[in-house]
Amino acid sequence: MFEIVKAGGILMVPILLCSVVALAIIGERLWSLQRGRVTPGDLLARVWHRHRVRELDRKEIDSLRDSSPLGRVLAAGLVNRDHPREVMKDAIEETGRQVAMELERYLNTLGTIASITPLLGLLGTVIGMIKVFSAITAEGVGNPTVLAGGISEALITTATGLSVAIPALIFYRYFQGRADELVMVMEEEALKLVEVIHGEREQDDDFRAGGVA
Repeated sequence: MFEIVKAGGILMVPILLCSVVALAIIGERLWSLQRGRVTPGDLLARVWHRHRVRELDRKEIDSLRDSSPLGRVLAAGLVNRDHPREVMKDAIEETGRQVAMELERYLNTLGTIASITPLLGLLGTVIGMIKVFSAITAEGVGNPTVLAGGISEALITTATGLSVAIPALIFYRYFQGRADELVMVMEEEALKLVEVIHGEREQDDDFRAGGVA
């Protein structure tokens, strides 16, 4: 393995660093963007139940805020539940924007890695071919060993750059879609809470799935 890295030249160092960073981001986002961690399925039903029996005091709301991203959004609305619908909705939207940014954390870095690693590989290809032509100029085409070194460097950096970029791009697109999906779910749940608290939605139908009627 070390011989391959050495044969690839100096540009293998930033490519391999990019691969380490990409792997760390992918692992962290796979953990953080689990649906159960972001939008627990029964959270809205439990929140409504506590609100209905008047158990939602400041301590409960603070606990809800710390429980999950969805809990944070719902807590922002509950703090303003005694205000008009527009105030409650504005508070939810402001918090929702912050949560959405947190769900997309590190994705710009992952997208940048997916973009630059093929370019680093291409740069390695160019450098390798320059060495090939320099060797041809100096020694002609009669020494295949000299030519093979430059060609090998060109191929190794290109292959390594693409090997890092392809999975990075796949996961970048996947995490973007995942974050957008979770944001939509949070918007729907928060809107249900607003409409039920302000008497615009029948609670029996909308919370039956969560065990609250």
